[in-house]
Order: sequence, then structure tokens, then C-alpha cells
Amino acid sequence: MTDRVVVITGASSGIGEALAVQLGQSGASVALVARRSERLQTVCEECGPNALPVVADMTRRPDAERAAAEAIARFGRVDVWINNVGRGISRPPTELTDEDIDEMMLVNVKSALYGMQAVLPHFKARGAGHIVNVSSMLGRVPMALVRSAYCGAKHFLNALTANVRDEVAATHPGIQVSLVSPGVVRTEFGLNAVHGGVDNRLLPNSQSAEEVARVIAGVIATRRPDVYTRRGARQMVLDYLGALGEDARV
Repeated sequence: MTDRVVVITGASSGIGEALAVQLGQSGASVALVARRSERLQTVCEECGPNALPVVADMTRRPDAERAAAEAIARFGRVDVWINNVGRGISRPPTELTDEDIDEMMLVNVKSALYGMQAVLPHFKARGAGHIVNVSSMLGRVPMALVRSAYCGAKHFLNALTANVRDEVAATHPGIQVSLVSPGVVRTEFGLNAVHGGVDNRLLPNSQSAEEVARVIAGVIATRRPDVYTRRGARQMVLDYLGALGEDARV
């Protein structure tokens, strides 16, 4: 990783923090993007000397564009852009409000769209680059009822990722767009959900943020387009889709 310049959004905690520390300590140059200035500075100190804190809100397009500009100004280029901003929700689908839907789309979809659109001109000019969008197993299998709006937003992100990949590959084959789908991760994600929620750190069958970060680091190295972060996840998705197919035939 010593020759990579990586921008990580949502880098002040959770998966983003774990990834920033792993990459920074392995020799990569990292630009860490998040809203919390003090927390961001603390994470940067763990990453080593080649870490740049960028205080920005990725749900605002001008902030996304500024984050890209600051990273390029500091390091001369960007090789990899990680869209990792996300937020959950705790509300059943029949009780969702307009505000709930808008918040889920803004945080989970628009933040990634703004990031992709901010960095793609730079990648196209170089003829190379790698975007990694962090999604969720709930974007494949909508198995958490109270997360319905989050499931929908991540399904949207998955489709957007695939469409951007196809569009860019047609003219710039040196640019890859990857999707990573974690399951339950032991972070404060649940506690930070809209309307509150359970503590993910207490849920069974969970992964550590560090384990997920290692998978994402592997995606950076291999440029694989679509990756799950734990064993059995792909088969779970195939079983779910297969069951839907059986219902359709009936």
C-alpha cells in the first residue's frame, strides 16, 4: 500500500476508522473525511505522518468536491476513493415518514453519488482509479424489518454502483468501481440510527470493524468488483433469490 493515495469518507469511527488506521500504518497516504474535527484529528494521529484530515459533510455536494480537491492538492493525486458514509434507521415500513426516506437517501445514496462525481473527473484525466462503495447485506436481503428504509437505500446504492461501473468501463477501462457488503459489524451503527436502535456490539454473528477493513484492503489490492465480508453471505443471497424464483414460478 506504500504507493497508494486513498480517500476514506466516514473515517472518524467504525469501519472507516479501522480502514484508515490499517492503510496508514501499512504505508499508504490517506485523506480522512468526516464531520467531527476533533475525532478526525485523533484518528489521523494513529495513521502516521501521511494522513490528511478533511472536515467535511459528504451529504453536501460542495463539501465532497472540496474533499477531493484538498486530497489532490496535498498528495498530487488520488488512487482510491472509499465511500463509507452511512446511517441506519429503526422504524417499520408502514410508519415511515417523508423525512425518514429523505434522510436515508441523503446519507446512504447521495453521499456516495457526490463522492463518485467529485473524484471521477480526476480519475478520467489520469485514465486510472478505483472507487469502493460500502453497502450492506441488507442491500441484498431485506431481512431487518425496522431497517426497511435503509434496506431500500442500500439496494439503490448497489444498483447505482453497478450502473456507474458499466458506464465508466465503456470509456475508461482503467477505472474500477467496487461494492463491499458487510453484515452486522460491532460498531455504534445501531445506537446512531434514526429513532435509536440496538447496540450492534451486542448482536450475535457480528464482525469487528478491523476484519471488515481487512476485506476492503483486499478489494483495493485485487480490484474485485463485488465482495462480501464474511463466509456464507453470498450463498445466503443466492438462497434468497432462489426462493423468490420459486415463488415466481408458482
